[in-house]
Amino acid sequence: MPLILWASRSTGVDFRFASYIGDYMVLQKEPAGAVIWGYGTPGATVTVTVYQDKETVMKKVTSVKAHSSIWMVVLDPMKPGGPFEVMAKQITGRKNFTLRVCNVLFGDVWLCSGQSNMQMTVLQIFNATREMSDTAAYQSVRILSASLVQSKEELEDLAGLDLPWSKPTSENLGHGNFQYMSAVCWLFGRYLYDTLQYPIGLISSIWGGSPIEAWSSGRSLKACGVPKQGAPFSDSVLGPSEHSVLWNAMIHPLHNMTLKGVIWYQGESNTNYNKDLYNCTFPALIEDWRQTFHYGSQGQTERFFPFGFVQLSSYLSKTSKNDFPQIRWHQTADFGYVPNARMPNTFMAVAMDLCDRNSPFGSIHPRDKQTVAYRLHLGARAVAYGEKNLTFQGPLPEKIELLVSEGLLNLTYYQKIQVQRQDNKIFEISCCTDHQCKWLPAPMSTFSTWTLALNINSCLGTVVALRYAWTTWPCEYKQCPIYHPSSTLPAPPFIANKISGHHRKDVK
Repeated sequence: MPLILWASRSTGVDFRFASYIGDYMVLQKEPAGAVIWGYGTPGATVTVTVYQDKETVMKKVTSVKAHSSIWMVVLDPMKPGGPFEVMAKQITGRKNFTLRVCNVLFGDVWLCSGQSNMQMTVLQIFNATREMSDTAAYQSVRILSASLVQSKEELEDLAGLDLPWSKPTSENLGHGNFQYMSAVCWLFGRYLYDTLQYPIGLISSIWGGSPIEAWSSGRSLKACGVPKQGAPFSDSVLGPSEHSVLWNAMIHPLHNMTLKGVIWYQGESNTNYNKDLYNCTFPALIEDWRQTFHYGSQGQTERFFPFGFVQLSSYLSKTSKNDFPQIRWHQTADFGYVPNARMPNTFMAVAMDLCDRNSPFGSIHPRDKQTVAYRLHLGARAVAYGEKNLTFQGPLPEKIELLVSEGLLNLTYYQKIQVQRQDNKIFEISCCTDHQCKWLPAPMSTFSTWTLALNINSCLGTVVALRYAWTTWPCEYKQCPIYHPSSTLPAPPFIANKISGHHRKDVK
């Protein structure tokens, strides 16, 4: 049940915090100010006081808005730490109503969203028993999980919570299949805590089988020309599919919160549904969420807050049309890497080498969420926390040169590479003769620390394009051919439609 603190019904007064506020919560630390809000009697005065060890730390006074019955305060920026007590008192005439929440910490608050790979619990991943028992050192990593709710209208408050703000325990980390708490979300927060050593708040708002259209506002869908409702849904869409219903019920109610950032794991449901629009709908969702949270928090959430995401893993399916490569590419707005011009301040965890043929939840749900979360946290450290000289993404070619006389295509990378194994099929060239083109394998030939040569003798015509890992299942578990040597980060998939004088910014 959601943690909602109500005044006595007999008074006829509805004075309460927003449903996300509760004991054990984490509020955003400095330099931002955390937003506290709730509902009360129109026109009433509300005083919010923060205490530590019974000493007053700060006091904020506001009034309840007449048209919305909402009250809101922005706290002064706080250093990380705690615990604190937060008290809200409403005064109407001679009547006082008081609400309290205890054991509140200040730290960084991250929102986790997406579909079933984000929804998988710790109970469902590798080494689940060990992971669920490893909570004693992470009592300052607090977790909350929103209930699965749809709405055709934007809601101002969450309709319910599956898990109110809580300390981590083995039960709420692995309550059941796809039912709180998100393994990727939890592990991401845990890795961040290991580095930052201050409180982390994790909010899970996730629904399996959901396409991006359900998580998008009407504004962002219109901007991308998404067809109006009524188009047939594919078999990949198993969750709520109506436009904006999850945005309305599970994201918009949080928009007044002060956040540090968002992590996202979604895309499988769009492999056969509005796939060709994903290079617009995903960047548009990021932009719209950023704008909404910034204004909803009265400017406290950064306008271009960090947004991390997981590029899709592999999938074994008899009916697959090899659509995963296109979605992976569209997840980067067709750049092949992030951050980029259309997706600033973003970071990505490549997961195409984390396949799991034997997953009891189907190969589309690989169980190694530890590596997913670790790669995500590297991106967060670099992009969100500005850690210098930290490698957080795998190598992409900086230059592609056609050496026709030698029968080679030479790739120069912008990072050092480690060729873990030579592969004869993962690179493919587009070979054109008589205005007809087909993709042919380009076996890996020779390589060095920075370069890789491909054999193109199979092409008797003209080589016009190159692609890498352009299949639904490009490599076995952690066995892709190319990684960064010091970080074990795989080279991401790419497609290059121009060969001569190719540079990284043009790899698309």
